Amino acid sequence: MKKKKLIVFSADALVTEDLEHLKTLPNYKKYLAGGCEVSKMTSVYPTITYPCHTTLCTGVYPNKHGVFGNLEFLPGVSPLPWFWDRKWNHCSDDLFYEAKKAGYSTAAVFWPVTGNHPAIDYLIDEYWTQSPQDTPGEAWRRMGSSDEMLDIVKRHIGANEIRKHPPTERFIIDCSCDIIRQFKPDVLFLHPANIDGYRHTSGLFNDRVTQGINETDQWIGELMDAVKDAGVFENTNFVLTSDHGQMNITRIVNINVLLKENGLIRLHEDGTLQDWDAWCLSGGMSALVFLKDPQNQTLYKKVQELLYSLRDEGVYGFSKVFTTEEVNEKEHLSGPFSFVLETDGYTSFGDACQRPLVTSFDATDYRYGHATHGYLPARGPQPTFLCKGPDFIDNGKLEEGRLIDQAPTFAKLLGVPLPEADGQPMDALLKGTQYKHI
Repeated sequence: MKKKKLIVFSADALVTEDLEHLKTLPNYKKYLAGGCEVSKMTSVYPTITYPCHTTLCTGVYPNKHGVFGNLEFLPGVSPLPWFWDRKWNHCSDDLFYEAKKAGYSTAAVFWPVTGNHPAIDYLIDEYWTQSPQDTPGEAWRRMGSSDEMLDIVKRHIGANEIRKHPPTERFIIDCSCDIIRQFKPDVLFLHPANIDGYRHTSGLFNDRVTQGINETDQWIGELMDAVKDAGVFENTNFVLTSDHGQMNITRIVNINVLLKENGLIRLHEDGTLQDWDAWCLSGGMSALVFLKDPQNQTLYKKVQELLYSLRDEGVYGFSKVFTTEEVNEKEHLSGPFSFVLETDGYTSFGDACQRPLVTSFDATDYRYGHATHGYLPARGPQPTFLCKGPDFIDNGKLEEGRLIDQAPTFAKLLGVPLPEADGQPMDALLKGTQYKHI
């Protein structure tokens, strides 16, 4: 009996509305038509890439895995480091561990929060050089890439500038195809983000985003060509999924300006940070407010009353203020912060603590583009899920699903446990389970 194969292609920020065009394209028709579709997948809060992708491979909410955004919390530091390494994922289990224990070979290319993951055999983490003096070899070796993977990195990095689209995706797809052809991994997760990048820079729906959908279809074809070359096409299950949608914004509001003007942030004369009592970390269309001493009840009450008054004025960009307890109960999010601010629907948040209070778009940061995410998962266009292969039923259709259900579905397909998961397998999509059309 041939070993099952699974490829999970996460097309960052692909949404339900994109499917009308995708379904007209040749590789969708060749490799995904007639398979299964979940039209809308309920994401997790905050709807940010790193929390979402950690959920996608663990099946748990952010209050368990602990990844509350893309960026570390370090007041006054710019640029902020990202949660690249697997150490930031506090969930002790994930699909890679379970697959490896069951004898499957594993691979991940640019899958967030997988640096130095001990259960990924062929690993190229979502990472990049950190200074002009840094080299690609040094960078990816720090994040756990083996010599074999570094050879692939060297082969394809060339003139591809990481964090530019689509050069980053060209690198990701070429590396993934090489891994498939050379090593035939049983489980491969990859994460191109061209559609996400185009939405950030140009808005929610436009010709640039359509180009990104076309590119995604092209890359599906290239991956499946590699699968055929490797001789494993007949037993490969292919999944095209996504993590979150986006919404258009009209402005960026720097909440730290207001905290500074209320004496909660203090700067040196040159504008650098001297000290802080409260600090706001942007997550795009939500933000986390940290207290230096969260046990100081006087400080807690002062900040809470200030945030409530700003919310009630209705002009500072946020419509809700959650306490940590409230957001954990309602949205399964917790962490070392004390409050969460939720957008008014057209505002993203910045980290600056000096005026101007309101700033315009900045394409260099995903949080400040013409469209972004981070908001409550029920808002805006929704991510989607498509799949086809020997272990999925034909012509399956679910109108709704949950991000937390994807990893348990993959685990059941592979025949491995995922005991810590909050989600449940989407049995209706898998062969060998009773299917009910919804």
